[in-house]
Amino acid sequence: MGYERFRTDASPRMAVNRDFPSHPIHPRVEHHPVMTISRLTLQNFRNYPQLRLEAAPGFVVLSGENGAGKTNILEAVSLLAPGRGLRRAALKDIAYEDGSGDFAVAAEMGDVQLGTGTSAAYPERRKTRVNGAAVPTNDLAQWLSILWLTPAMDRLFMEGPSGRRNFLDRLVTALEPDHPRNCTRYDAARRERNRLLADDYMPDSEWLDALDGQLVRFGSAAAQARLRITQELNAMLEGTDDGLFAAPRLNLEDGGHHDPEVLLHSLKSNRREDRAAGRTLKGPHRADLTVFHAAKDQAAEKCSTGEQKALLFSIILAHADLIAEQRGSRPVLLLDEVAAHLDPRRRAALFGKLSEKGGQVWLTGTEPGLFDDAPDDALHFRVAEGSVTVR
Repeated sequence: MGYERFRTDASPRMAVNRDFPSHPIHPRVEHHPVMTISRLTLQNFRNYPQLRLEAAPGFVVLSGENGAGKTNILEAVSLLAPGRGLRRAALKDIAYEDGSGDFAVAAEMGDVQLGTGTSAAYPERRKTRVNGAAVPTNDLAQWLSILWLTPAMDRLFMEGPSGRRNFLDRLVTALEPDHPRNCTRYDAARRERNRLLADDYMPDSEWLDALDGQLVRFGSAAAQARLRITQELNAMLEGTDDGLFAAPRLNLEDGGHHDPEVLLHSLKSNRREDRAAGRTLKGPHRADLTVFHAAKDQAAEKCSTGEQKALLFSIILAHADLIAEQRGSRPVLLLDEVAAHLDPRRRAALFGKLSEKGGQVWLTGTEPGLFDDAPDDALHFRVAEGSVTVR
C-alpha cells in the first residue's frame, strides 16, 4: 500500500519526458505548462489515513484550529519538490501513527501525475514517480516548483548560517535541479576528506589531491549556482520597495569559492590547519547569505520583527517572479499562518499582490476571517481533526 498505491501505468500521452538534460553541472529547467495541482491525494500521511482534495488555480485556503492538520497538508505538497519538505522531518516521523508504517503523496497537475512516499519495508527510503515511471527525487524540480514560508522561518535572520544556506539552496533548486546533486557530492567528498584528516597517520597527499579535485568540481558548481540566483534576485528586487514590503538586498559571503582556482588554493593552503582541526575549515559549506533592508542599508538581523517578515515576503515574491520569467509559469506558493502575523493593511496588500500575479497559493490560518480580503474565486476548506470539508 502507501507509495505503491499510487503507481500508474504510463501511456504514450503521459510518458515521462526523456528530452531533459542528463544531469549536466548547471542545467536550467525546461518551460512547463501552468504549475497547478488539481488533485492532492494522501495515504497514511501524518494525521490523515486517507485524504483526497480537489484544488484549482488561485487561492486554496485551509482554516481550522491549531493541531487540526492544516500544516500537514502544506507539508505533503512540499514533498512534491526535492528535499525534506517544509518541516525537514525524518521520513519515519511522517507516516500515520496507527498505519502500516508507509505513506504516500500524489498530485495531478494537468496531464502529469507526481507521486512520492515510502514503503513499510523501507520506511527511510523515499521513492518518487512521474506518470508511473520511477525517477530520482531531485527530478521533481523539472515538473514543479514549490516555495514556502512558515512561522519557523521567522528566525532565519537571527540564527546561524546553515539555515540561510538551506533557504538559498531551495531557491536555487527551483531553477537548477542539479544543485542538490552537486551539494550532495561535495558533502560526500568533504566527509571522506575529514575522515582522512582526523586519522592519526599522515594522509596520502595523492588521495587528498583527488578529494580536493572533487570538492572543487562540485563545490564551485554549487557556489556558482548560489551566486547566480543571488544576483538575479537582486536585479528583480531593485526598486520594489512599496512602503509596505521593503526591498531587500542579498549578499553571498562564500569566500570567493565560486572560483575553482580560489577554492583549490584554499583547500591546499589550509591542509595544516584542517588537519589540526580534523575537518575542512573553509569551502562552500561555510557560505552565508546576508540580507539587508535596502532603503535603510541595515542588516536584516537588526530590523524589527515586522520588517524581517516583510523582507522574507519580498524575497519569496521576487523568486516566484524569477521562476515565472525563466520557466514560463508561476510556482506553487505555500504560506503557513502568514495572515495572522500581518496587520490588515499589509494582509490585504499581500493578497492583492498574489492575486494579481496569478499561480496557485495555499494558505493556512486559524480564523476564516483572516481571508476576507482573498479573491472571490478562492477555494475555502475547513480542517478539523484530520478531515477537510468545503466551507
